[in-house]
Amino acid sequence: MPKKPKTGKRAASIRLRLPATSANLGPAFDAAALALNLFITIDASRADDFSIEATGRDKEICGALTDQHLILSTYREVLEHNGKDVTPLTLRIRNDIPIGKGCGSSAAARLAGIALASHFGNLRWSDAQVIGEASRREHHPDNASACWMGGLTVARMSGEAEALVVRVLPKGKWPLLLAIPAQALSTEQARRVLPAQYSRADAVNNIQNSMLLLAAFTQGRHDLLGAALQDRIHQPYRSPLCPLLPCLQELAGKNGILGVALSGAGPSAMIFLDPRSSFAKARKLIADQITRNGLHAELIPTAIATRGGRD
Repeated sequence: MPKKPKTGKRAASIRLRLPATSANLGPAFDAAALALNLFITIDASRADDFSIEATGRDKEICGALTDQHLILSTYREVLEHNGKDVTPLTLRIRNDIPIGKGCGSSAAARLAGIALASHFGNLRWSDAQVIGEASRREHHPDNASACWMGGLTVARMSGEAEALVVRVLPKGKWPLLLAIPAQALSTEQARRVLPAQYSRADAVNNIQNSMLLLAAFTQGRHDLLGAALQDRIHQPYRSPLCPLLPCLQELAGKNGILGVALSGAGPSAMIFLDPRSSFAKARKLIADQITRNGLHAELIPTAIATRGGRD
């Protein structure tokens, strides 16, 4: 669970450290996600009035004390729904997670609000309750489960506010590179372009590739990743909204680049790199490819975070 203050005053303050996540992972649409070692850290303590001090990435959004602040609105809603008083808080936020770019920022914020409500409202929620509440609010369990549990998680909804979650620690090293464009993309917009129905062939293809993807991570089989990341459910339809994806998919299988997938619903792309190859050469190849196609992106090296918000 989140770190408690050493003073023994359990309700006085709490520190949360929640990782970014990359969901969908090619064919594993709404079913799997990786926790990444980019974090939002929140120090919260009781106060007379609500206040926020924010630093880091997107600090203006993180520090805006409005009714739309996702951490505080979730905190209030959970407490009120459970018949608890809403205790004003002072938050100190340090954020490294890109907001609105497919890196699980909303799941991290909602989980933070839920964890704060559980702590200051003395709800004593289990991991399953925390993930279930976040999954209900997110409308899918993949980001929430990976953010709270860490590692690779496979999850499915079971009932309105329950999630079945399995946490896996991938075998071996999996260096990653996030390509993040300047423009955000809402999950709602990314979902609107998806068809209502799919062919049996597309469904079977994604089931096979999802199973292959899980085998690649659990057995440390980097050679399987290129085929395992192929998807027919969401990426082909989102590519026009996420031009980094088709641009970078051209590099898959070349010079240490194992494969490429949308990070979440996009617009960011997640690039899986071969740990035996030169990271610097692969990064330069990726940067040149982006520039050559008239695109712009921030490239952030990252890796799989083995710990989640509960730790």
